[in-house]
Amino acid sequence: MSGLSFAAPLLLLALLALPILWWLLRAVPPAPTKRRFPGVALLLGLRDDDAETDKTPWWLLALRTLAVAAVIVGFAGPVLNPRTPAEGSGPMLIVMDASWASARDWPARIERLGEILTEAARAERTVAIQPLTGPLTPPEFRAPRDWLPELAGLRPAPYTPDYAAVADWASGIEGIGEVVWFSDGLAGDRDAAIAALAPSRVIQSPQPVLGLIPPSYADGIITLTAMRAARARVAADYPLNAIGPGPDGIVTTLATGTLSFADGEDTATLELSLPPELRNRVQRFEIGGQRSAGSVSLTDDALQRREVALLTAEADAETQDLLSPLYYLNRALAPTADLIEGALDDMLLANPDVLVLADVAQFTASETEAVTEWVENGGLLVRFAGPRLAGSDVSRAEEDPLMPVRLRTGGRTIGGALSWGEPKTLRPFADTSPFFGLPVPPDVTIASQVMAQPDPTLAERSIAALADGTPLVTRKVMGQGQVVLFHVTANAEWSNLPLSGLFVQMLERLAISTRPATPEAEDLAGVTWVPSVVLDGFGLPQDAARFAGVSGTVLANGVLGPELPPGLYAGLERRVALNVLGADDTFTLAEWPLNLPVEGVATQPELLLMPLFLTLALFLLAIDAVASLWLGGRLRGAMPLIAGLAIMLMPIPPAHAQNNSATDEALALLASTDIRLGYVITGDARMDDVSEAGLAGLSAALTRRTSVEPESPLGVDIERDELSLFPMLYWPITERQQIPSDAAYSALNRYLRGGGMIVFDTRDADVSRFGGTSPNARRLQAIAQPLDIPPLEPLPADHVLTRTFYLLQDFPGRHASRDVWVEAAPDAEEVEGIPFRTLNDGVTPVLIGGNDWAAAWATNANGQHLFPVGRGFAGERQREIAYRFGINLVMHVLSGNYKSDQVHVPALLDRLGQ
Repeated sequence: MSGLSFAAPLLLLALLALPILWWLLRAVPPAPTKRRFPGVALLLGLRDDDAETDKTPWWLLALRTLAVAAVIVGFAGPVLNPRTPAEGSGPMLIVMDASWASARDWPARIERLGEILTEAARAERTVAIQPLTGPLTPPEFRAPRDWLPELAGLRPAPYTPDYAAVADWASGIEGIGEVVWFSDGLAGDRDAAIAALAPSRVIQSPQPVLGLIPPSYADGIITLTAMRAARARVAADYPLNAIGPGPDGIVTTLATGTLSFADGEDTATLELSLPPELRNRVQRFEIGGQRSAGSVSLTDDALQRREVALLTAEADAETQDLLSPLYYLNRALAPTADLIEGALDDMLLANPDVLVLADVAQFTASETEAVTEWVENGGLLVRFAGPRLAGSDVSRAEEDPLMPVRLRTGGRTIGGALSWGEPKTLRPFADTSPFFGLPVPPDVTIASQVMAQPDPTLAERSIAALADGTPLVTRKVMGQGQVVLFHVTANAEWSNLPLSGLFVQMLERLAISTRPATPEAEDLAGVTWVPSVVLDGFGLPQDAARFAGVSGTVLANGVLGPELPPGLYAGLERRVALNVLGADDTFTLAEWPLNLPVEGVATQPELLLMPLFLTLALFLLAIDAVASLWLGGRLRGAMPLIAGLAIMLMPIPPAHAQNNSATDEALALLASTDIRLGYVITGDARMDDVSEAGLAGLSAALTRRTSVEPESPLGVDIERDELSLFPMLYWPITERQQIPSDAAYSALNRYLRGGGMIVFDTRDADVSRFGGTSPNARRLQAIAQPLDIPPLEPLPADHVLTRTFYLLQDFPGRHASRDVWVEAAPDAEEVEGIPFRTLNDGVTPVLIGGNDWAAAWATNANGQHLFPVGRGFAGERQREIAYRFGINLVMHVLSGNYKSDQVHVPALLDRLGQ
């Protein structure tokens, strides 16, 4: 609460005595007595060097009065923005919506929650905390200090609470003294829950809630719509980023745009036109600077239109449109796929997703080799039969590599095409078929087809058949790709299948085309959908391995919850994105009862003003002393001394830890022309000096011992400097370190995704372990929360960091804890007896420890160590191992895990004595 209060307000009554003080000060010195003395006339014209005033000047009296007033006010204990104790008593229940809408300012919510716990501890009250998006269990009331270590583990969920279940849960709770509700700010069906819980106050952020509707695609344009719920609907612009893997496979920003909300509007629309190659890479869209699952929209096959190459043996000029083998394929695929036509060699160079051959029978040897390689690398080859294929010898005596089955020779018609007097219908699709669940229209009939040769593998390769069991569509897996054969023509010559809607649906199920609209429930039914990527409450992609598959019915309902988080769900031949917001969703701000107080999340910190007032009093008294000496004429010749003292007392601006005051361009030039290690500027000048000295000492050791010769290290301001110029950043954690801005977090996540590494050093291994509750550890948890950090594990004994340059088993700094954490690697595999795990080529993006490595490395300009490490020889040995670990660290950053290459294994095993 803003305002001013006093710890001892009764002391302010002393201010009433100031008029008396004024009268007393005027009486000192006393007024002189006037007496007439004729001899004084002899003194006229003489100058008295020691003159004294006959009374105290009024301004000096005012100065003394102000000094006394400052002392009185100071000792009264003034406090700016004092904390107002809660009026409740008894156990306190804190409920938190903890939904995706709470993620936008989650650190501020946790900080406010800590303040409420501190207030409860002062009042000696017990507290229970219940996130409403978590399991609703009976409240567990504990001492507030017992909750403080668990605050860092609280996370928002990527869905909203079930308020009906909350109301049922709350109805069984009794004996609560006070209920505090942390609201996410969104309107919901809370009435029953509010009545059951009867909260005494609500904590709600005034920041607007932003959400992103799934993109739509039409006529080559991607349309994105954002919504907001805000009290002040003023004009505002927000960046929108398209995220996906670049050509190098690293996830990055592929395109950007601006969402502009007009004054008074709650929606903003952005249209993007991206080339197919770029559009197909997009994995998600996100509103920049908004860390919530609602501001992220995942993309699926509805956006990622495939490139389909079409080839036929007939020239277009030789046939009419309706008879062309490609006519119906063009009509079916053009709305949802990017079509390519041309020579086979040219189309393969474009690396299409699908190659469709309409009655193409023969290939040259080079064409066969090229198409086979393309399929084995993940291509989908779809072939349609026709007179040419029926009349050829392709896949007759033996199976052709580019055919899924052998074809029967001969038949009841010339060329091997089977014809019936009565057209045949299709049987329902089997549950093992990608077409399972599609309704079979009774009017779809087949008049002719090429026959498959009976074979032991024919049944498993048949994915569609006629009513009598004759295979109609066959498929085989070839490397990473597939070969599919429709045993009928692509036009209406042998069947009316190309004229039906079933034809388009079958192509969709084969992932030849993609559906631009949201799939209907019947499209999802009959398939188990397995999540491949899920979003957390902050909108960050997470591994979905711990989530089970869901049925199409559950996915179609789209009710998000613990078992159905937003994410990307894969079926047999299709992917569906389930986002927090749907195309028809809306949201508004929450409205609370008028008699229920609503407070903001952020509060102004308490500021004790006693030191300020007492300092002011001393300053005024010092001025009084100087003024009194001046009035008494005792300052002659002392003015230069006073001026010198004033200059010495002037505040000196703190020196920046970065000795180099170069501009951003100069910094970029320094960092790009030579290898330089970087450290994050923390704002603590002493800590920044230690970081600089530590990296300078490590750089000197690298120069002496390796071929890497770094120049002097540079301090990095993560708010404005370009991070990609540094292969590694050393980040010491301090208790009072500021939380980075959203822009800085975006830059840090780009740095981590781009292959950079951050070494977090809490410097507290002598008092705490990783994940402990030391002040530095809690600060690291708060700082690292929005970062895109992968799962971590203790540094394994066989990690590449243990052997990039030196063979190491310990990783000490000034402290000697082995509690060092890196990115979790796949389970160790033993290949031909080699006990080394298979690691990715990338460098671990983060390394976390508390051994105070910079202090162990730190040297001055003469190369002398600045800090002691251990005692005697053991301490010097510990410092040496610290240097070796630092060298391994830099070599790992610069060279990756090439040491895991098996070519090095024999030498390493020999050195290890195995």
